[in-house]
Amino acid sequence: MKNKRIKSLLIVLVIFAACSTGINLYTDRDEVSLGMQFDKEIRSNTKEYPIYKGDPSVKEYIDKNIFQEILNSPDIKKKSIYNYQMEIIQNDTVLNAFAVPGGYVYLYTGLLSYLDSEAALAGVIGHEIAHVERRHATQRITAAYGIQMVLSVALGSNPAQIAELAANLFAGLALLANSRSDEDESDQYSINYLKSTRFYPGSVKFFFEKMREDGKVSSGSSGLATFLSTHPDPVARIGSTEKRLRESGIEIKNYKSSGDGIFREEYIKNVRDKLH
Repeated sequence: MKNKRIKSLLIVLVIFAACSTGINLYTDRDEVSLGMQFDKEIRSNTKEYPIYKGDPSVKEYIDKNIFQEILNSPDIKKKSIYNYQMEIIQNDTVLNAFAVPGGYVYLYTGLLSYLDSEAALAGVIGHEIAHVERRHATQRITAAYGIQMVLSVALGSNPAQIAELAANLFAGLALLANSRSDEDESDQYSINYLKSTRFYPGSVKFFFEKMREDGKVSSGSSGLATFLSTHPDPVARIGSTEKRLRESGIEIKNYKSSGDGIFREEYIKNVRDKLH
């Protein structure tokens, strides 16, 4: 009994040290298992997250021509480990996208209707893939739940940890509350991913530029509230992205730009016009 208490104390100390230094206590296998549970929860909650049932060519086009092309980037290291896939959620009022561990990326029809180029969507998708690759969600889980969950596993008292964690956190989508540092890092990696694609590398800022010009950044609408609560400082991130582009010697374009790397007409024809 004494040895068990000592073991528990040691585990607690290790977990405290890990959480304070940003160490992630979850493995890639845990990421995959957790992602599968989240995807199951999402698909079962048809009222809150109705899966898009419209023209199937919309999802096929995005997956083949944008999602898979980004995944071919050599900077995406876990494509053979994680179960990368994308899904569309039917909600025209929400301008948002999110990702959960293990490679699952979700796009709202509200976002798809609002964007006006393949480049703009590629920037968003690259950003969400970066959250997965950088394991931001499980870093936050480690910080918030590490002690309780890892102790239960180490002592063999909670064999259903992954499923329980997914169910508990899913109710509030706590995993979506990205920190400013997570968002900044994901913007950087989106640029890196797109450099090896046909898309303009700085397009991660196009969505923010369009919202700023439309006066939507400070809007109190529910759809924008959802986005702004999970993606802080959209206007500041325009400046950060442009700084990185200048440092890389990349031309500064904006969401109204045309020419190489934008693909505006293709997007409107194959995605936006087919959503309704």
